[in-house]
Amino acid sequence: MNEVKETLRNIEQNYKLFLQQQFTFIGALQHTRESAHDMIRPVASIGQVQSYLDHHCNNSTDKRILNMFLNICNDLSKLCYKLETVHSGNDITNGVLERCKLLLSHSNDLSTIRAKYPHDVVNHLSCDEAKNHYGGVVSLIPIVLDCMKEWVTHTEKLPRHVLYNMSGGSAISEKRAPQDAPARAVISQTPPSVRLEAQTSTSNKNNMQVQGSKHVQKKNKNDTENHSGKLKGPWKPPGRHP
Repeated sequence: MNEVKETLRNIEQNYKLFLQQQFTFIGALQHTRESAHDMIRPVASIGQVQSYLDHHCNNSTDKRILNMFLNICNDLSKLCYKLETVHSGNDITNGVLERCKLLLSHSNDLSTIRAKYPHDVVNHLSCDEAKNHYGGVVSLIPIVLDCMKEWVTHTEKLPRHVLYNMSGGSAISEKRAPQDAPARAVISQTPPSVRLEAQTSTSNKNNMQVQGSKHVQKKNKNDTENHSGKLKGPWKPPGRHP
């Protein structure tokens, strides 16, 4: 999560630099639209800006600012997909990510979106520019940044165990399972009849061992008595006796 926040902060810093050059950005779009003889339709997608840069951009200043816009959009898109590896997802966060991915799609129509307060990017345009040409394209980045911040806010409220490890994508578990869990799982999956048969077999085996033990004890006792019996009576020396 810290890595996500750091990346988001870096993108915001780049956007602040871009925001200071909004008039340069609008000028570059104006120049490229004129070169493309595309003055009627609004600038309504990232793909349209890319096309202007690739085919109708004639000076270094316009190329620099258009590249800056496209790079910020690309960084946001990469971060958007990275967020999916950080969090397993719920209805709110998944909805936020889906909106970000839609907005950052190169073919998505941006002409109707507008960044609202506290953003003032639309206010820096004339009424005609805001309504008919650039209102959507200048609103894209601040709206996506707001969505990213909303994702972070919702994610930080979730329990720790639903977050993913950034490096491996594996879930972080707050409690580790005991080492004997697999053995218990095998026992629990064994059919009752098999367990009963095994218990009966074990019981019979134990009974046989007990009976065998008693037999050995009895035999040893008899041998001791017989041996003792031979020693009963007065002792006589060897040799002949009348």
